[in-house]
Amino acid sequence: MTIAEPTVETAGRDRILDEAASLFLKQGYEAASVRRIAEAVGMQAASIYHHFNSKEDLLEVILHRGLEVMTVAFDDASTATLGAPGRERLAAHIRAHLAALYENGPYTATHVTTFRTAPENVRTTIVPQRDAYEALWTTLLNDLLTSGVLTPDTAVGPARLMLLGGMNASVEWFDPQRGSLDDLAHLITRQTLYGLSNPLKN
Repeated sequence: MTIAEPTVETAGRDRILDEAASLFLKQGYEAASVRRIAEAVGMQAASIYHHFNSKEDLLEVILHRGLEVMTVAFDDASTATLGAPGRERLAAHIRAHLAALYENGPYTATHVTTFRTAPENVRTTIVPQRDAYEALWTTLLNDLLTSGVLTPDTAVGPARLMLLGGMNASVEWFDPQRGSLDDLAHLITRQTLYGLSNPLKN
C-alpha cells in the first residue's frame, strides 16, 4: 500500500496546531494571541486565517485531538489487558491515560488545562466527545465494582471524577523529566485501590 505524503497545506496546518497547542499550554488560551502563534510558526498572522477561521477554531481542533489521543490510549489498554485481572486492567488504563498526557505532545495536556476556561461554544462542541471518553471509565469502574475489585459501597460517578481529576491535575506539579511516569501510575493505582489508610491500624 502506498502511503500518501503530507501536502504542504496539511503540513502547514499541523505546524500551526502544534505551536498553538504549545502556547496555549504555556501561556494560557487568552494570552496566546494569533500573532504570537504566527510568530512561533514563522508566518504572518493573516496566514493563520487561511487554515482556521479564528483562534476558537484552533482551540476546538486541539481539544478534539487531545481527546482522540486519550481515547486511543484507553482502547489500546483495553485490548492489551483483555481477560486480565481487574487490578491489572485498572493499572494499565491509568498508565495509558498518563502516557497520553505526557508522551504525546501538548494536545492532551492543553485539553486538561484549557477546557474549563474555553469559550462556551467550544466547550459545547467538545462535550459529547468528552462525555464519551468519561463513559469508558465509568464502564471500566462498574466492571471492577461488579467483579469485587472495588468495595461494594463505591460510588462509581464520584470515583471516576476523583480518579480523572487526580491524574489530570498532575500536569500542574509532576515533571516527567525528573520523575518516573511508571512510579506516578503506580502511586495513583495504589491510592485508588487502597486509599491512604493503614488497614492494620484502627
